[in-house]
Amino acid sequence: MDPPPADNILNSMYQLWVLGALNVVGNLTDLSWKMVEFPLDPPLAKMLLMGEQLGCIKEVLTIVSMLLVPSVFFRAEESDAAGEKFFVPESGHLTLLNVYQQWKANQYRGDWCNDYFLRVKELRKAREVRSQLLDIPRTLKIPLTSCGPNWDIVRKAIGSAYFHTAATLKGVWEYVNCRNGMPCHLHPISALYGLGYTPDHVVYHELILTAKEHMQCATAVEPQWVGVVLGKAMKIIPMAMDINMR
Repeated sequence: MDPPPADNILNSMYQLWVLGALNVVGNLTDLSWKMVEFPLDPPLAKMLLMGEQLGCIKEVLTIVSMLLVPSVFFRAEESDAAGEKFFVPESGHLTLLNVYQQWKANQYRGDWCNDYFLRVKELRKAREVRSQLLDIPRTLKIPLTSCGPNWDIVRKAIGSAYFHTAATLKGVWEYVNCRNGMPCHLHPISALYGLGYTPDHVVYHELILTAKEHMQCATAVEPQWVGVVLGKAMKIIPMAMDINMR
């Protein structure tokens, strides 16, 4: 078996450093030992631990669980219209949280899912994943805190986890990744279209490569959330200004 390319190793180490799992000399931090307790990709593990720090771990647990299953939305004209009822304009991540909480408020009923063109099978998977993930903070004696309706706190946790996918506005619904300059676009059914304006800064879960690079599950963030929460020397604001001046 061939070793992984050196660039891949360096990119992985960079991501771990950005997330706070490695220090400046490449050694594991205390945070990294907590992250490995969660069987998740590093950004999702970091999001959960930021949820602990910011007092919104219950909400973040739900979002992570929804990200770990296939889309809960059917793709059809009726489905798109029904899905808009759940949109949280600032965030695709918060939209997933809203869907789950609405389903919970309706006793996890399958007929309710059918009424709103939601995939009950995937929602049930997300509920099962969430139940399994809950065991980890309980074992680690991490308090299961909730921020209630103050979802801006959740967006801060999201921003800290997706530092490597931070993107800044360049044109009409067009963004560029602040780290590598890759162009990316809002997905046609993104919740962010409901804002009525184009946010200057977003983070996203991943890119879908079609005719364009579409951001899946994008969330509008304040640039200081991404830089200050991590306490890194790298800042989003100067990078964004530099890109917009090109």
